[in-house]
Amino acid sequence: MKNNKSATHSPKELLTELKALVAEAEGMIGDSAAEVSDDTMGALRSRYEAMQEHMSDLYDGAKKKVVAGAKYTDETIRENPYQSIAVAAGLGLLIGVLLGRRSK
Repeated sequence: MKNNKSATHSPKELLTELKALVAEAEGMIGDSAAEVSDDTMGALRSRYEAMQEHMSDLYDGAKKKVVAGAKYTDETIRENPYQSIAVAAGLGLLIGVLLGRRSK
């Protein structure tokens, strides 16, 4: 079951929510098993599953973006091989100069 509302969360909000979930779980572990109700455990499980699903969606989205970027880069390099070599050589020279200055 997809939760479209969670798609609007920023990474900072997700991290805060995940930290709260972990803190609540740690608190429940500290309590005796008899004090934790089934409703509380069910709520914690549902929050965990929702967070796990949302993280999976974020991972899938990021993976798609990385693959699309790699394909675009590959196409660009194949269409412009000499320009790509020139750019790579220029970057290598720049990095070499900067590292050379740093070591002196």
